[in-house]
This record gives sequence, structure tokens and C-alpha cells, in this order.
Amino acid sequence: MSEYIHKSHNVLVLMYHFVCPAKYRRVVIDDEVDQVIRETCEEIEKRYEIKFIEVGTDKDHVHFLIQSVPTYSPQKIIQRVKSIIAKEVFAKCPQVKKKLWEGNFGQTDIMLPQ
Repeated sequence: MSEYIHKSHNVLVLMYHFVCPAKYRRVVIDDEVDQVIRETCEEIEKRYEIKFIEVGTDKDHVHFLIQSVPTYSPQKIIQRVKSIIAKEVFAKCPQVKKKLWEGNFGQTDIMLPQ
């Protein structure tokens, strides 16, 4: 559940839903990769003002429901999240890099709250 973020002059609830498919929709996310993604998300929460409300994985994509502060743009949030997660997944699960030709996860579909 989301919580209110209290800053010096405001209180906010700002959430984003990001959908990150693997490049070419390849089936690369198994239980091991899922565990690495979730552990990495916990580490990201400790370093940045980003809170993962939910992280859902399927075999070829990942859903993130993220709460953050307005000083981070949606592009900056997902760029930071994807780059850190990709580095960790490629380091801890080298079989994923072999399945993805260029060694990256692909594009991101951003769904902003309405």
C-alpha cells in the first residue's frame, strides 16, 4: 500500500506503473532472475527516494508500481531502475545475456496515473 511522503512544504502520493518487456519479448525471466530483480529493487529503495509498491514478473516482462518524489522525472526513475537491475541480472545470471543478443532488456512502456 502506498504511503504519503512528507516533505518540508508538501505531502504527496505520486505513483507510476512501468511495464518493461524483455528485448524481442524473449522468455528470460525465471525464478532465479525474479529473485535477483526483487533483491535489487530492495537495494534501490535504500539508495534513492524510490519505493517499490509492487513488482510483478512474467516470463517476458516485468511490472513495477513505483512511488517517488516529483524531483525525479518518470524517465529518470525508469532509466535508473532498469540500468541497475540489468547490471545485477547480467552479473548474477549470465544465461540471460546469452539469450539477449545485445545484452539489454529493451524498451519501456510508461503508464502514468490518470
